[in-house]
Amino acid sequence: MTTPEVASTAASLRDAIRSSDLRLSKFNPLARILTFDDFNEGAHGWVELGGNYNGRGDLDSMDEHFRDFRPPQLSNQNFFDVGTHGGMTGTYSLKLATRNIPGHAATAIRRLTMAGRGLLQIEAHLAWKVEANLGGGEEANSYGDITWDANSHPSEAQFGSFTVATDLSHEGVRYHNVMRFQNADEEGHIIQKWMYPTVAEPTPHERFEGKHDYGRYSDFTAPNPEDWRYLSDERQEACFNEVPTKVNWHYVRFLIDTSTRSNVELQFNNTVYDLRDVPVPPYAEKYESLETLLNFYFSVRTLGPHRNFLFLDSAVISADW
Repeated sequence: MTTPEVASTAASLRDAIRSSDLRLSKFNPLARILTFDDFNEGAHGWVELGGNYNGRGDLDSMDEHFRDFRPPQLSNQNFFDVGTHGGMTGTYSLKLATRNIPGHAATAIRRLTMAGRGLLQIEAHLAWKVEANLGGGEEANSYGDITWDANSHPSEAQFGSFTVATDLSHEGVRYHNVMRFQNADEEGHIIQKWMYPTVAEPTPHERFEGKHDYGRYSDFTAPNPEDWRYLSDERQEACFNEVPTKVNWHYVRFLIDTSTRSNVELQFNNTVYDLRDVPVPPYAEKYESLETLLNFYFSVRTLGPHRNFLFLDSAVISADW
């Protein structure tokens, strides 16, 4: 058997094994699966994005930008009207929950290192919602672009955004691949477009040096709104499904290339975006202590006084090295 025939046979065998696995069959991983995180089994190393602090353990030395992030938690999605929803498969999902403070964010990060360079991909099945509340108030039946009509619910306009991103470093060059789904703006106007930053994310080191000065609830990925660009002018409508306690799962797949420090492709449900022209700005200075850094993170950010939730049913990180 020739080398190409061996490779083809091995690929076919991998596909057969994965397609017969009820959990893996809902993903499309690259040849080497680095992590398969089914949150029915626990958090699998997804933790809060914590800030840096000095050697004395003085938390007051932490950049205020990171002091109020919230950690991920396992959730079986209990709602007042339907009871226990559970995950897409099984009982639990990983929940990110913001405070009801405009600009507040919650994050979950997975920290690894690179054993090679090449194509790298993260996939997840996820859902997002706003906290379900009983009672009235000015926003009970209308918010932003949406007025309740027994089909659309104002809470859809109260969800800000969620982000999937990396934090990578090789040979001292550090960079982030970032894609964000912006659902609505501060006034509740529906946007539903993917976007990306044109600058590198401010770091605690840079803020320690006085290069950045943003408030606690500014956008930690790229604080200046002018540093964001939409991937397309077309809206990609998603399935909010009428009220904040109806959960429908969405599929997202983000493919990058660490050998060229570039974006490659984004898939959201059945829409695929070519990202090869989307820039990935590196940091101007080289970083030590981060060689072969391979981090992925998800975040959720509210833009109004509403708690925003992001649920991850499961996630797969894979590579071709």
